Amino acid sequence: MNELRVSTIQSNIFWEDKEKNLSHFYSLISPLKGHSDLVVLPETFTTGFSMNASHLAEDIHGETIQTLKKWSEGLSLALTGSFIAKEEDDLLYNKGFFITPDGNTSFYNKKHLFRMGEENNVFTPGLTYSVFSYKNWNLRLIICYDLRFPVWNRNKNNEYDLLICTANWPKARAKVWSALLEARAIENIAYVCGVNRIGEDGNKIAHQGGSTVIDYRGNILSQSEINQEVVSTVAINKDRLEDFRKKFPVWKDADAFELL
Repeated sequence: MNELRVSTIQSNIFWEDKEKNLSHFYSLISPLKGHSDLVVLPETFTTGFSMNASHLAEDIHGETIQTLKKWSEGLSLALTGSFIAKEEDDLLYNKGFFITPDGNTSFYNKKHLFRMGEENNVFTPGLTYSVFSYKNWNLRLIICYDLRFPVWNRNKNNEYDLLICTANWPKARAKVWSALLEARAIENIAYVCGVNRIGEDGNKIAHQGGSTVIDYRGNILSQSEINQEVVSTVAINKDRLEDFRKKFPVWKDADAFELL
């Protein structure tokens, strides 16, 4: 069977402390060697959702990505999430990464910046999205606030099989988090994985987790207990997904459109 073992890492994040976060997350990831194919980390997992980006940013050749590449190769699993990045033009991005054990690294810059947290005043929005191929699966990564925008996430002609959302989603809007994850799975006929942090950040904003893997029918396959550090692994099945798409081809009647 064409299965992919997906692990969600739900944890607190040490505020603006890369070294502690890298050490802590490695302690959670390393036992997954041989038991997982893909590990999903929270948004800005090395720093928290900080607007002190000019101080915290690093490029794709910096410590975070180089460390993740070593982990991916050594543990034989793919890693995805986001970090605070700076590019050669000195623009700042909330940059998603997808790293595979063979050293292949892909990136996505967050499109929808959270203006209520002034993210739009600090970071530059991405303009395009990418679909990553891994173990015969097509995967798409979005970052937190992106989840609210169905047009951006539209699965045109079944271009992806798994939609991954890495997040720092506040406890105050936990109901919205759950509802949108389920909606994105049903409307796109795809698996959806949402990973959220727990704990209070440096701005005194509380997060309760609720990391979830949902199937193409909207059924919950895995859901982490709120306010708890949880590492959870679930296998998703592409053959069943493709069979459902053939039997119930809603995607053939979807409205055509182009993103600018």
